Amino acid sequence: MPPLQPPCDDSGRAAAARAALACAGVVGSMAFYLGLARLQDWLFPNVEFSRGIGWIYLPAGARLLCPLLLGLPGAVGVLLASWWEGVYHVYPGEPLRALAGGISSALAPYLVYLFALRVLGMQASLANLTSRRLLLLVPLFGVASPLMHHLWFWLHDGRVDLARGFAVMAAGDMLGALAVLYALKALLALLPAKG
Repeated sequence: MPPLQPPCDDSGRAAAARAALACAGVVGSMAFYLGLARLQDWLFPNVEFSRGIGWIYLPAGARLLCPLLLGLPGAVGVLLASWWEGVYHVYPGEPLRALAGGISSALAPYLVYLFALRVLGMQASLANLTSRRLLLLVPLFGVASPLMHHLWFWLHDGRVDLARGFAVMAAGDMLGALAVLYALKALLALLPAKG
């Protein structure tokens, strides 16, 4: 009698490969977000309008790019990294605020991504993502994330500074996202051309 062997199931291997790729996307998104947060601390140590609201916020580039490039795994990576950042750096001693900030940081850009797919006709493969469409996504994202953050502030303690806090957060997120996009574009231009 031959030894028992599990049946060779390509669908099982494909599912395992997809799961491994999704996990790599989550970890890569976390590393990108946290790397940008440390770069933010180094380059712009004194540009906070108030705690958690900056005039420029580089991790906003990860908030935009990770869900855009990786979909749900990118959003999950941003969520986990935002929680880490909130608990250990931005809001130590305020776990509820860190939790809500992380959810807002990940959910708002993911919803913009879904909006781009369903309403703007963007393909999940990004094959039809143009510079123009990307620049349209930046302000959508730049408003969605601060809106969700400030909605939570209002629901949690009834106070929200829309005139200043929301406007500064939106501007900071847009500037941070644009800075990251153009820095990556400049880095890609340094790569040797194919062919």
